This record gives sequence, C-alpha cells and structure tokens, in this order.
Amino acid sequence: MKSILITGFEPFNGQNINPASELLPLVANLQLNGACIHCHTLPVVGAASHAKLMGYIEQYQADIVLVLGQAAGRDKLTLERVAINLDDYPIADNAGELLLEQPIVADGPAAYFTTLPIKAMVQSMLKAQIPAAISNTAGTFVCNHIFYRTLHSLQAAEGGREVKMGFMHLPLLPEQSLQGKQPSMGLTAQLKGLKAALMAVLEPNEQLPKIVTGVEC
Repeated sequence: MKSILITGFEPFNGQNINPASELLPLVANLQLNGACIHCHTLPVVGAASHAKLMGYIEQYQADIVLVLGQAAGRDKLTLERVAINLDDYPIADNAGELLLEQPIVADGPAAYFTTLPIKAMVQSMLKAQIPAAISNTAGTFVCNHIFYRTLHSLQAAEGGREVKMGFMHLPLLPEQSLQGKQPSMGLTAQLKGLKAALMAVLEPNEQLPKIVTGVEC
C-alpha cells in the first residue's frame, strides 16, 4: 500500500483563504487504488514548514509527497519542474521575515528537479479536462524554499527509502479573484485535477494520449 502525503500552505499576505489548505479535507476522502492519504497544512514560513514536512514524511513513511501552493495569476494547475537554491522573498512570510538574495542551503546545488512524473501527471489532468501545465519556475518565496530544501534533505538521506516529491501551484479560487478579473478555478475542478495527477503517479504504465497545448520558442 502506497503512503501519500499531501500538504498545503495556510493563507498568507493578509488573505483569509488559500486553495492549497482548502483542498486538504477533500483530498483526505479520496479513494486511490488503496493508497493511504495523509493531509496537513503547513505554515508560510520556510524553516518551520520544512521541519514539519520532514517530520510528516518520517511519521507516515511517505512514498509520494506533493506540496500544494497558491499562485495568483495562473489559470492552470501547474506542476513545478525545478527548485532553485535561492530565497528572495517578494513579501514577508507569515513570521514577518523578508529573506533577500540568499541561498537556501549554503554550498548546495544550484537546483533540484522534481522526482515526480510531471509530464504523465499533466497529461492525466488534461485527459480529465482540467487545465494543467508544467511550470519551470516555482518563484523565490516559501513555495520554492520548501520544494528545494525537501529535495535536498531527501537526496542527503543515506540508505533511505525512495520518496517521490514535487510541488503543484494552484490558481486562485473564484472568491479570491478581485472583481472577477484574475484567473481562478473552483475547488471541485482543482480536486478533480489533483486526483487525476495522483492516479498518474500510482499507475505509471497507463498509456495516455499525447496532448499538445502549444509550443513557444
């Protein structure tokens, strides 16, 4: 039986909701091929969120870890490809810290790539008719911090189990969109997309049709 850990950040920057944490009670009720799903909210504070996440990974002996975060301005569920070794916060975190132009891990690698099968996950979401894409920037705020630092910790663990880890950014909920002018996606659609993405991780051999959504140069 696979152990899946899903975490989502609490509200931040003066807001009172975050789709990442709003999704968690719904995700906990999903039935996914007998997998055991564990859900927890994380603080929008880099060091504290990393400590909590590593504790949950150990507690549940997680095989699959997916962290969820809010990304205002995005109109799709976006799986992040890469985490970079840089804290350069555009705003203060929920502890009031404003970290600027400093490495997350001193002398750490410049970047880590997700260990989740993100292309298959995106194709699965598109097949379920949920807008989805791969993103090549997780920003330089707490989302990127926990993404990088957790991959670094998992890489450094000696003789440990293989843990697949990644990050997904979510659009705003409709009620967060200022006068309806910002891209948004309802909670039901976000849940449907997340379920499709997780099924692609649990069923890696399923053949999905190739869907091309556009090419840029």
